[in-house]
Amino acid sequence: MTDRLTLALAQINPTVGDVAGNAVCIQAACKKASDAEADLVIFGELAITGYPPEDLVLKHSFMDHVDEVVAALAKETGNGGPAILMGAPRAEGKRLYNAALLLDNGGIAATVFKHDLPNYSVFDEKRIFTAGPLPEPVDFRGTPLGVLICEDMWSSASPSHLCAAGAEILVVINSSPFERGKRDMRRELAADRVGETRLPLVYVNQVGGQDELVFDGASFVLGSGGGLKHQAPCWRESVSLTEWKKSKQGWDCVQNSCAESEDPLDAIYQALMLGLRDYVVKNGFPGILVGLSGGVDSALSAAIAVDALGADKVHCVMMPSPYTSTESLEDAATVADMLGVRLDEIGIVPAMDSFAAMLKGTFKNNVADTTEENIQARSRGITLMALSNKFGYMVLSTGNKSEMSVGYATLYGDLCGGFSVLKDVYKTTVFALSSYRNEGCPAGAKGPDGPVMPERVITKPPSAELKPGQKDQDNLPPYEELDAILKGLVEKNLGVEAVTARGHNRATVEHVWRMLLSAEYKRRQAPPGVRVSPCAFGRDRRYPITNRFEDGT
Repeated sequence: MTDRLTLALAQINPTVGDVAGNAVCIQAACKKASDAEADLVIFGELAITGYPPEDLVLKHSFMDHVDEVVAALAKETGNGGPAILMGAPRAEGKRLYNAALLLDNGGIAATVFKHDLPNYSVFDEKRIFTAGPLPEPVDFRGTPLGVLICEDMWSSASPSHLCAAGAEILVVINSSPFERGKRDMRRELAADRVGETRLPLVYVNQVGGQDELVFDGASFVLGSGGGLKHQAPCWRESVSLTEWKKSKQGWDCVQNSCAESEDPLDAIYQALMLGLRDYVVKNGFPGILVGLSGGVDSALSAAIAVDALGADKVHCVMMPSPYTSTESLEDAATVADMLGVRLDEIGIVPAMDSFAAMLKGTFKNNVADTTEENIQARSRGITLMALSNKFGYMVLSTGNKSEMSVGYATLYGDLCGGFSVLKDVYKTTVFALSSYRNEGCPAGAKGPDGPVMPERVITKPPSAELKPGQKDQDNLPPYEELDAILKGLVEKNLGVEAVTARGHNRATVEHVWRMLLSAEYKRRQAPPGVRVSPCAFGRDRRYPITNRFEDGT
């Protein structure tokens, strides 16, 4: 039995399905920990498969591969290096579990199954995994560890059971996706568990992007009194060493470095950068195509793309129509120059004329309306997709959450693309992020140190420029009001009456509610995008397309 331990907290960026590649990441982290003479290296939930693996784990060949790689990793622990605690799916008969495995002395020394399976928001683990029993302590070289898997920490049942069973340190392995305010929530819940058990707690999270989810790392250690003993960095891979000593009062972590607190806008920007970077890189795209309109959404999208991937991986295209203002042409050119990206100009007038001639007979005796406006948007979409097909770059959709909410976007036009980095970002936040980025270069960004867009791009009235004198506010409430209403309807799931009671005009709320419902069919066909809110379209909010519920009207 020992009275000293060195525990390494390993934040890695796994790729779902790349079991062999993830094992290499685990081995590299173990090598760093071994060089520092760590006793145990702790990885995140399902680190070997990436999270969430979804239906991959239902394939027998995939699970056979996982078992083979886990066995090889376990064998390596017999060579004198540190032990490994990591997440992996495990099958027992016909049951499949989300498990934590302790690899030590050349084999699997202990297995713990996840007890509390989340089945809300972005999680649907109950359709894949079987819930395990309340966990029992795991002996690690004479010290009973209370191993918890992510959701098991969010309620008191498992930690309290482990404490009563003699655990001396709580160790939580996680794949906890980022959303606004969640980092504080995790810390508060961990502090609650420490307060209930009077045991120190180690929390290890993964980092990286996976489809619409992004993981922020930010692993930490709390002492038995609830104080922060260690804070790992956010948004990047790391191996953090923590030193532990045992006294009559129990185990205590020696105070270590703590990363600085993060500005909320910086957190969102970092999430967008990392989510986009990993989507592009992990899916093998050589770069990104952005339709640069001269407006704030496309300017911010291009800036995030450059910060995530570098200017050489971003190709911008301006596609003017007869309604494109000189101001927009100037602003698009200035944005491209400030970002250092290639900008081509491909006018869509020939496409507009061709469609007008082609449809003239069928459209006769009908006045021009949004149909002709949408033809412009779709001409731009066809142009971008042609460039994508020819050169392999992924089209980045530039729409924001406010527009997605009320259907202020054109199917197969500005909605087309492989990814939408602003999909879960309201318009008011787009303005705030643009001003934030103009003030300085975020950590880890590959873009310019200075401003990335002219101030006029942020301050001018937004317009789709599909007809003379058009402004967004011709058809929508001011974005400050629209976003406040949408946050009530979407994120708080409030009804028309409750949102109206927050100080909004009832007719306006009813109008937004009807637009929100009628745009569901568009959102189902929109590209994936980075999730940064507690209720994103797609993974969180799932409304029927065919729906006759009229709330408060």
